[in-house]
Amino acid sequence: MPISRVTKVYSVGDAKISPLTSDPAGGPAVYGTLLDVPGIQEMAISGDVEVKQLRGDNGKLATNVTITNIQVAVTHAKLSLDVLKAIIGGTVTDTGTTPAQKSAWDLTQANATLPPFKLEGVTPPNGVDIVGGDLHWTLHKLTLSAFPDLGFANEDYRVSSFTADADPLIADGKWISAVLNETAVALV
Repeated sequence: MPISRVTKVYSVGDAKISPLTSDPAGGPAVYGTLLDVPGIQEMAISGDVEVKQLRGDNGKLATNVTITNIQVAVTHAKLSLDVLKAIIGGTVTDTGTTPAQKSAWDLTQANATLPPFKLEGVTPPNGVDIVGGDLHWTLHKLTLSAFPDLGFANEDYRVSSFTADADPLIADGKWISAVLNETAVALV
């Protein structure tokens, strides 16, 4: 008997992004190295639909609805220069020697490429109704839809966030996947 397809969804335990490096027709899509989204706090998925109604004879005759967008909003507690490079572009360089090491992310007009990327988030184990199980949300091909929220906060922690729009993969048409696991599977 298959596991239940109905569950609670409690918390987000981990999230990772991966640059999309190839999306050929007929697939498979190819992704780069997984990067941790540090201090993940929220991964909210929403979408837009376009509704068209056919009217005639002084009444409604038919309705057609199309999904026009899937979007994700991510909030995370810690800044990652590697995540910035993966979702916006730019370069990350490490220089110096102890005690004067530096790691810098630089964005220029030429390297602000807004590359496509995959995002996968997971509940902690037991974050679903299945004891020891988990739920994974995967958005297979994302592109930023707004510049990330970055900066400082006066006398408080500054969390970072970004929003991105999903496109279907050319390889297999996937936009979004939800996988409910009987036994929790870590993001690797």
